[in-house]
Amino acid sequence: MTAPTLRASVVVPTYRRPRLLDRCLAALAAQDLPPEAYEVIVTDDAGCRETRRLVQEWAARGPMPVHYVPVCCGHGPAAARNAGWRAAHAPIIAFTDDDCEPVPGWLRAGLAGFVDGVAAVSGRVLVPLPKGPTDYEWNAAQLARSEFVTASCFFRREALAAAGGLDERFRLAWREDTDLFFTLLSRGARLAHAEGAVAVHPVRPARWGVSLRQQRKSMYNALLYKKHARLYRERIQPAPPWHYYGAVGALLAAGAAGATGHRRLAAGAAAGWLALTVRFCAMRLRGTSHAPGHIAEMAVTSALIPPLSVFWRLRGAVKFRVLFL
Repeated sequence: MTAPTLRASVVVPTYRRPRLLDRCLAALAAQDLPPEAYEVIVTDDAGCRETRRLVQEWAARGPMPVHYVPVCCGHGPAAARNAGWRAAHAPIIAFTDDDCEPVPGWLRAGLAGFVDGVAAVSGRVLVPLPKGPTDYEWNAAQLARSEFVTASCFFRREALAAAGGLDERFRLAWREDTDLFFTLLSRGARLAHAEGAVAVHPVRPARWGVSLRQQRKSMYNALLYKKHARLYRERIQPAPPWHYYGAVGALLAAGAAGATGHRRLAAGAAAGWLALTVRFCAMRLRGTSHAPGHIAEMAVTSALIPPLSVFWRLRGAVKFRVLFL
């Protein structure tokens, strides 16, 4: 039975990151609300013994109730968050990530936003950056400019239920929160922003070439576009990334012309591809680190990102059966 004083359930999905999760739980334990006013639901998408043990230790020492929920059916961040809010007991569901550190007033500020029929509240994400960040770090910091990212947002339980929760077809941590936001917008739900609901999101170290692995996320842009074409063009990407398609087209033209003996045409197309690639690389280096290793990484990945991105975008269009470039 739900305790009458329970105001919020905080859902934290995790996947084999107990050290980061421990830091997040410490931040949630430091919230400036009475411990009986909120609970924490940790949803484990890996069924990890170390994670279960960590959560059990937190549950034993408090101060707030902490519950462990293994994700048994679908997988991915959307499925993990759905498992969490459906197992929760409070009328307000708060989301954060296992690599975030909500400030002490985070939960209080988020709850304060639920006035006059507000269905959901967007918090704020703070991403500390070093001087001269890498391209990866700079891109991660763009979270601070986004609305309703699951690192810091709050929903009435009935609003989540009416929207059907998060769409579990989003199998990666990409666009699943935007999809839920767009669904609420389309339904005319009242939304609010809580400036004081701050979750600090430190940038984790990344391997060389991380931007190449991230291109797979582009597949889910197609799904978001299929569901919310107008909002996608208004708020995400007004037009297809023609510079990517131009680079891929120039590269294919150079290869085809070279294979058929049209050397001048091949040279012209290759020059066009090089110009587009250099321009893309220079854009990524603007305002980011100019360390030799980073410059080398930008040079290589700027040549590879356009074909990878185009591949995953078109694969998404086929997978989700939508005309999407």
